[in-house]
Amino acid sequence: MDAEEYILSHISAEPPHLEALYRRTHLTHLYPRMCSGHLQGRLLSMLVAMIKPQRVLELGTFTGYSALCLAENLPEGGEVHTIEIDDEMEPELTELFATSPGGDRITLHIGDALSTIATIPGYWDLVYIDANKRDYTAYLDEVLPRMKAGSFIIADNTLWDGKVFDTTTNHDAQTLGLDRFNAYAASHPRLETVIIPLRDGITLCKVKS
Repeated sequence: MDAEEYILSHISAEPPHLEALYRRTHLTHLYPRMCSGHLQGRLLSMLVAMIKPQRVLELGTFTGYSALCLAENLPEGGEVHTIEIDDEMEPELTELFATSPGGDRITLHIGDALSTIATIPGYWDLVYIDANKRDYTAYLDEVLPRMKAGSFIIADNTLWDGKVFDTTTNHDAQTLGLDRFNAYAASHPRLETVIIPLRDGITLCKVKS
């Protein structure tokens, strides 16, 4: 038994509808590793329970697993807005959210995340970034002006299979984009930032002012 297997056997169970969604993702979609999965899903759900955000923004929906996790523990009246660039996913996601627990709290937006953010009015208490890795820094600049002190930003894949450790060897656009984001978030005067080495790396930022 490796560390991940041990952890998965000693945390809260994966809800049945999410277990089925995870399996369906692996059976029917390319790049199923993009699906958050049991461990990361339980972390997202718990963070929402701790932060108690009224308005959550997700950048990058994929098959909807993380959106459903973010919706699980929302306070009364809370809502999740999730943006997915692949318009072919719209029918599948619409049906998923219409038939899954907490799905009625999720609003799906189809389009490029960077251009779509500005079309959704209001502030954000929690932002989950899991879209185009090249644009992570631009996403941060776009959402931060609409976030108050005490709100949070979560960014996925920030260790990128360790490629960010050596950008001389690994200098593709995605790796460089994530490395640039990591440095920017760590030094940003409005943020307190920590990287959690879970799965492919999760960065958690608290807005200070």
